[in-house]
Amino acid sequence: MPTNRFDMTGQWVWITGGLGNIGRELATGAAECGANICFLDMIEADEDFLTQLQTKHGIKTHSATLDLSNQNHIEEVFHEVLADVGAIDTLINNAAFVGTTDLQGWAVSFESQGTEAWRAALEVNLTAPFILSQTATPHLKASTNGSILNIGSIYGIIGPDLRLYEETGMGNPAAYAASKGGLTQLTRWLATVLAPDIRVNCISPGGISRHQDPKFVTAYVERTPLRRMGVEADIVGAALLLSSQAGAYITGQNIVVDGGYSVW
Repeated sequence: MPTNRFDMTGQWVWITGGLGNIGRELATGAAECGANICFLDMIEADEDFLTQLQTKHGIKTHSATLDLSNQNHIEEVFHEVLADVGAIDTLINNAAFVGTTDLQGWAVSFESQGTEAWRAALEVNLTAPFILSQTATPHLKASTNGSILNIGSIYGIIGPDLRLYEETGMGNPAAYAASKGGLTQLTRWLATVLAPDIRVNCISPGGISRHQDPKFVTAYVERTPLRRMGVEADIVGAALLLSSQAGAYITGQNIVVDGGYSVW
């Protein structure tokens, strides 16, 4: 075991969800530990950002476009990328459907939430991680540090306090909660089934500050012991712990990174 147990030099970390804010922070943190980074997302990666990672940290990067709602495409692209990069040591299932498409019936009242949006959320947030984990399993078993890290949500473990959303135009869809709750339980299931070869863990972030309605922010902060909303960088420490040898005896866990929001 290396002296620095967070050292991931030469390992390949594959991140779905591409170069969104969380993806960038996860990639930067892993690159600082020496990991090579592969992005899989529905849109093309920011090549300038990849070049910066390569130059600053002396790592390799790779990217590919991926339709997470299409099983055949997931499997096809996975094997194409594997042929290019040669290995996968950590799979981070970070992609999430959050209603940013033109589908109706998402962030509305429960009575108005639609089954099309429900199915889309489950396909991306739960079915895709299942397919990716299944496809990656034989290759992760070949790694000396094979791990799967799922990015869940506090709304996969607790119910929403709808008082926070009053007069904001914001919502909290059932499909998001159900899909993230399913992902947390899939984590536990995989941890037992894939042991001892592959560790499987989950991180459940709390609310991330993204220019929400000030009324929501104020109410959320007042309800949070650490008195602020989270930022993407808050997730990185837990991710590095669970992806590196520093977390070699941790599996089947859901680490909640929410400033204490869920302790009440």
